[in-house]
Amino acid sequence: MFAPLTLDAAGWVHPARHVPSPNHDAQPEPPCLLVVHHISLPPGQFGGDDIERLFTNTLDPNAHPDYHWIAALRVSAHFLIRRDGELVQFVSTAQRAWHAGASCWRGRPVCNDFALGVELEGTGELTYTDAQYTRLGQLVTLLASQLPLVEMTGHEQIAPGRKTDPGPSFDWVRAAAVCGLPVWPGEA
Repeated sequence: MFAPLTLDAAGWVHPARHVPSPNHDAQPEPPCLLVVHHISLPPGQFGGDDIERLFTNTLDPNAHPDYHWIAALRVSAHFLIRRDGELVQFVSTAQRAWHAGASCWRGRPVCNDFALGVELEGTGELTYTDAQYTRLGQLVTLLASQLPLVEMTGHEQIAPGRKTDPGPSFDWVRAAAVCGLPVWPGEA
């Protein structure tokens, strides 16, 4: 369905579409965790460029009532997987993207220091698409073959009470099967 993916020496996946974000800094250690998120901008709408605008600090705060408070955020995941499976990369896997915020995994705080973030275009309530699971599996398989990834988890697991993504509609059993990584804390 999709062309094979490769990871270059600078940490960029090809043939992903590259939209570099300024919202990153030096990665203190190689990533060992993959964090799954969800996002839709405007909320519940898909296919526009507002996610890219948010991650590149160009979101117009007047474009939607919900944007007044998020336009000033300085955030980005490493990757976005759109509903049709399109893969967009914002930050090199060799850099720390600002995606997890206050978080903790297996007693280790500040997950941004050792995690890659993958956003799925979605709401958490709507079913994710077959194309998204296929692309996620393809991406994680590639990354796990070249980086020391040992587990994947949801934002809701590393920031409980603060975050709810990827939400109840994310199929952890299916994701674990297509990605080949264990899921923490064991949903699959």
